[in-house]
Amino acid sequence: MKKVESGKKKTSLPVKASLCVMGTGQLLYRQWIKGFLYLAVFAGFLWYLAAMGIKDIIGMFTLGTVQADPWLGTEGDDSVIMMLRGILAVIVICGAALLYRSNVRDIKRTDEMIRAGKPLPGFFKATGMFLDRKFYMVALALPVAGVLVFNVLPIVFMILIAFTNYGGDIVPPKLVDWVGLDNFRRILTLSDIKGTFFRILGWNIIWAFAATFINYFGGLGLALLLNKKCVKGKRFWRMFPILAYAVPGFITLLAFKFLFSYGGPINYYITAAGHSAVGFLDIDAGIKAKLIGLFVNAWTSIPTSMLLATGILSNMNMDLYEAASIDGASKWQQFIKITLPFVVFSTTPVLITSFTGNFNNFGVFYFLRGGLYMDGYFLASDTDLLINWLYNLSINNNYYSIGAAVSLIIFAITSLFSLSVYVRSSAYKKEDTYR
Repeated sequence: MKKVESGKKKTSLPVKASLCVMGTGQLLYRQWIKGFLYLAVFAGFLWYLAAMGIKDIIGMFTLGTVQADPWLGTEGDDSVIMMLRGILAVIVICGAALLYRSNVRDIKRTDEMIRAGKPLPGFFKATGMFLDRKFYMVALALPVAGVLVFNVLPIVFMILIAFTNYGGDIVPPKLVDWVGLDNFRRILTLSDIKGTFFRILGWNIIWAFAATFINYFGGLGLALLLNKKCVKGKRFWRMFPILAYAVPGFITLLAFKFLFSYGGPINYYITAAGHSAVGFLDIDAGIKAKLIGLFVNAWTSIPTSMLLATGILSNMNMDLYEAASIDGASKWQQFIKITLPFVVFSTTPVLITSFTGNFNNFGVFYFLRGGLYMDGYFLASDTDLLINWLYNLSINNNYYSIGAAVSLIIFAITSLFSLSVYVRSSAYKKEDTYR
């Protein structure tokens, strides 16, 4: 009686060869062009590792061992460049791993065709078949490579900076060291930074909710008003918000800064009436500056909400309102029970994006009050948001590592809030409700 063979097929020599050296299995099966291409990539990768790749990976962990000394002519190591090159080396290794995977899958597919007695397609025919089947991969290869180098690499670099002591006095030619979570501990425990962080965080949360509420319901209110049949010249009235939206934001902000300045037209009329000039945006402005910020942000953002709400309201089923009127529902009840749920359902992702944008709204207070530092704040003022404080820390004062840690905290807050709100919203749970 013959022994029953196991389900595992014996691995052929070409497959084993390609598992060890990319392209050799294809060469053994006389797929010359494909085999030499894989082999060339493998050889180039080995050369890269030997010439700089391994050194760059080690350098990313050590961040240099020799400090530069211009007086002695010692060139030394640049910790920041070493970190960047190390990140790039990781990306190259990941790319090589993907190519190695494609090489293994290709040789196994080829081996299966040989075992089944099927003819192997030529290189150009196989390339044409691949382009037909996987055209999206070819089309996206270059854009993905660009995103990795120009987007992913800087983001990863910024994240890693948060775990170093880079900044202040520790900048090249001095060597940078890994410090783990020390920057986060400084933010949460060091008196000056801790007090500033929690003050700004509290104001930042209030600002984000207030600005989002005002912008959203201000736009919805305008859309409902202009949607009334009794309003005449609707195109004319819609023109003003759209013009406010069309003007570049920084120009609008600078115009409002002049408007509320000591020499601006508002203070001109105040002094002309015999009163003292008001420091609307001065260092001791307090709540006045915050309210002006909310007003200016509403001026630039409400038109967007209005246009969005106008488009959504145009798709409302008017039969619902007629039925509600017959049942005795008031206008306010119709708004609460019909209009608002429909609009919020349709705009939940936009609403979350608006909250995130307002949380990270750099421009409003930068252009209105940029450069003010107040007592009791570490390199910040009472109207600065976390993103403004991050700018002051990193760009103006070289506290790069603390700034990077603040940016990670901002990311954690906004991402956790956005995801938690979205997965609990009707737009996520009841996707088919208004279809």
